[in-house]
Amino acid sequence: MFPEIPPQLMAALADAPLAALMLWMVYLLRRELQARPEPAAAPPAAPPAAPPAAPLPGPSRDELVDFKLEVARTYVPLSLIRDLDSRLSLQLLRIEEKLDEVSRTATTATAIAGHSMANRKMGFSPRAETEAGQ
Repeated sequence: MFPEIPPQLMAALADAPLAALMLWMVYLLRRELQARPEPAAAPPAAPPAAPPAAPLPGPSRDELVDFKLEVARTYVPLSLIRDLDSRLSLQLLRIEEKLDEVSRTATTATAIAGHSMANRKMGFSPRAETEAGQ
């Protein structure tokens, strides 16, 4: 009754509507891209500053911070939090050491050049102690 159709031809006939749809979508995208105006070389001048808008309704910043802390406590293992804390502390100590070295170098260079320095202590640690004592 029906002629025998090879399986490859059947598969190709089944895929034909999808291929046609994809070609149609590519055609529409190209037409839309060609219809868009090209961006200007210089952006237009900014409009005058508007008064600050009222805050949007929803959770406040503090509520979001509390929620993030709760998620961290609930879903992140304590060992990962401790590891992250120790890595951040080590990195901050490295940065502080570099800043102290730069400060000492600047102080030495100023002293060698013969310029007077206004009551400057070396490093950031003494400065922090001075500020804490005031």
